[in-house]
Amino acid sequence: MCRCVAVVTANSSHGLSCGLSPGRIARHSKINDIVSRGLTKAGIPNIKEPPGLSRTDGKNPDGLTLIPWRGGRSLVWDATIIDTVAPSYLHATKAAAGAASELAATRKITKYDHFLDSHHFVPVAFETLDPIKKTWVNVSP
Repeated sequence: MCRCVAVVTANSSHGLSCGLSPGRIARHSKINDIVSRGLTKAGIPNIKEPPGLSRTDGKNPDGLTLIPWRGGRSLVWDATIIDTVAPSYLHATKAAAGAASELAATRKITKYDHFLDSHHFVPVAFETLDPIKKTWVNVSP
């Protein structure tokens, strides 16, 4: 048993998605650092966890460019790392590589739909065992 009271199986994949796993927050922070550093190296100033820009549930996106990205709108990103073998994604991941990250990206877009008129939103979705979300690979201003 995990301390979150989930049953841990012999394949020990539970730690990849457990809300109490210390590695989960570190992975999320690292992805946001990479996105922010990449934008900075490209000469695009940005801020992580921008204050005053929150979803309807009060949570902030992971980052915001400080100059317009496309169509006069700043880019907003929010990252997620999905457990490829989590029971909730197995139906999709056994059919196609990258399916869980695509599902997660779609959910992120829904969560941030109120930003779409004023910002260019890009979900950053990775899977623990598969490729990155296809549409993230081709993001350009």
